[in-house]
Amino acid sequence: MTSTSDLLTIGEPATRSGLATSALRYYEELGLIHSRRTAGRQRRFARSTFRSVAFIRAAQQVGLSLDETRAALDRLPAGRAPNATQWNAVARTWSHRIDQQIADLERLKRKLAGCTGCGCLSLRKCTLYNPTDAAALGPGARYLLGDEP
Repeated sequence: MTSTSDLLTIGEPATRSGLATSALRYYEELGLIHSRRTAGRQRRFARSTFRSVAFIRAAQQVGLSLDETRAALDRLPAGRAPNATQWNAVARTWSHRIDQQIADLERLKRKLAGCTGCGCLSLRKCTLYNPTDAAALGPGARYLLGDEP
């Protein structure tokens, strides 16, 4: 059991992680990290919070959503470093997600390469342009994301 004197103020993990304290409060609201409260209702974090925040930042770098990150964190032990078996189980999930992200980026690269200086002005077929939401296939640049014009 960690005594309250061994716990960190919200500023310490914020400074070490490079995140705003509001981000840490948001992560806590989402259940990604946890704190204890002092008698004065101030947040105090265990040192293992540094590991969790680093994990969240790494997950964001590979394109995982916060929901996916929470699912991965739920598979790891709280308050201590995972063993090799636990980490490998999460890493396998990430590997699949990273492969998917790479494929998405390669598709985006191919589509953008066709737009570089093309000068076609064919806005009906352009993958970047969707006038008056003509695609009506869902949110975002649907043609650029892989839907056909």
